[in-house]
Amino acid sequence: MKMVNTKTEQDFEKVLKRRDLIAANFRWLFASQICWNYERMMSTGYLYSILPTLRKLYKTDDDLKDMMNMHNQFFNTNPMVGGLILGMDMAIEEREKKASKEVVTGLKTGLMGPFAGVGDTIFGVILPTIFGSIAAYMGLQGNVTGVVIWVLVNILVVGARFTLLPLGYKQGAKLVTEFADRLNALTDAAILLGVTVVGALIPTVIKATVPFVYKSGKVELKMQDMLDQIMPSLVPVLLVALIYALLGHKKMTSTKAILLVMVIAIILFNLKILG
Repeated sequence: MKMVNTKTEQDFEKVLKRRDLIAANFRWLFASQICWNYERMMSTGYLYSILPTLRKLYKTDDDLKDMMNMHNQFFNTNPMVGGLILGMDMAIEEREKKASKEVVTGLKTGLMGPFAGVGDTIFGVILPTIFGSIAAYMGLQGNVTGVVIWVLVNILVVGARFTLLPLGYKQGAKLVTEFADRLNALTDAAILLGVTVVGALIPTVIKATVPFVYKSGKVELKMQDMLDQIMPSLVPVLLVALIYALLGHKKMTSTKAILLVMVIAIILFNLKILG
């Protein structure tokens, strides 16, 4: 994206104050998905968040309507990281006013997809998987610390989310180009950590054994002991892999998977195949 008529720090007059950033941040925090619909998704929430800024920057009705119409076009990203885009947008429009229209349109269109991928991965999968699993396991043991951990994690997530809009405003569009590689590395590291934690929790949370014992004369072979020699907790891992594979099918839902597990568990237990 090429910026037109970029102003220097000397001839740039700041219009937005700290309170404007706070107002936009609160609006995005609580209303980023208001009037969500399949046609434009988060466009209304984005427009509502940046509307006070637009009113300060554009003094004529025609300019204001034009920019409002532009911001009310299709927009969809992860709400946790969307504040970064909003902050960059505010910084660019403050400098370039109406001349930034094409740049801002390109910024929103170009970043909403990648940011959605990063946000969904970290805030929608990794953090709930890691800390949710730990909290749930502690809760199963009757430990109230699990609840405290989950509440604290969510408080920290909201706090971190509130810092992204000012960061985007301060850094502007250069944030994406300068930190793109670091962002990808952070995402990959978070995915690896999440997979490791989930893998470690499998033998702890899932209890499944094979009680079958083969007897021939004085020879007695316990199937579970043989499986443990191959890999400890092999049965729980295979069960998780099976459910994971089933959930990959389009017609399979989590509810169906749970019911299927219950039915299979009852049958295999009564047949003395699993214990």
